[in-house]
Amino acid sequence: MPPHTDSSAVSHPDQEEASWREGLKEGIPTLFGIGAWGLVVGIAMVKTGLTVPQALAMTLLVFAGSAQLASLPLIIANAPVWVIFLTAVVVNLRFVIFSALLAPHFSHLPWRQRFALGYVAGDMTVALFLRRYPSETWEPGKLSYLKGLLYPNWAAWQVGSIAGIFLGSAVPPEWGLGFAGTLAIICIMVPLTAGRAAAVGVAVAGVTAVLLNTMPYKLGLLAAVFAGMVSAMIVEETFAKVKK
Repeated sequence: MPPHTDSSAVSHPDQEEASWREGLKEGIPTLFGIGAWGLVVGIAMVKTGLTVPQALAMTLLVFAGSAQLASLPLIIANAPVWVIFLTAVVVNLRFVIFSALLAPHFSHLPWRQRFALGYVAGDMTVALFLRRYPSETWEPGKLSYLKGLLYPNWAAWQVGSIAGIFLGSAVPPEWGLGFAGTLAIICIMVPLTAGRAAAVGVAVAGVTAVLLNTMPYKLGLLAAVFAGMVSAMIVEETFAKVKK
């Protein structure tokens, strides 16, 4: 029987609470940034034409700022639903990797619970969890630690995003907040371009987006995402072979 299903390996309630508090403490420094990011995305949604109910539904159902911002220009351009959906999927492909990394830790859980955890998972929370638990072996309090990271992160995002939605609907257009989404993307992107592969991917994506700017339904953005991802993977693979 796998270690995580061994009846003798059961966490004590005090251990579970301690692990939850540990996860919460670890994630607290990121909550302000997550809330601010949500605020900017909320403002961007209503400033680009979504109604308050539409923006609220999007932030609650999608819960992915980069995908939401990537979808907005396509919605405004009346792009086909499949284009909007495909763009959001491509932008969020990183969550497939996150799922693959978390799956061995929690494969014993019911699928509904894994589905719920996947919904509230985020970039920083997954990274913090894997830093704390790099091994896939069972340890007491693992799930509680993850929840201590995920739930406050989700709440911070929703509070910030909903505040931004109502703020954005109240702020006059002449205040010029329509560029808020672009600024948010830049703030997130810059710290992630530390490596050569990431820098090349960003550069290729940027050039591709400019060159294909005239494509209908903003398909140039989708092509730019693909070109950037492929370029980054090629560079990463090339340098890996050179190091060997």
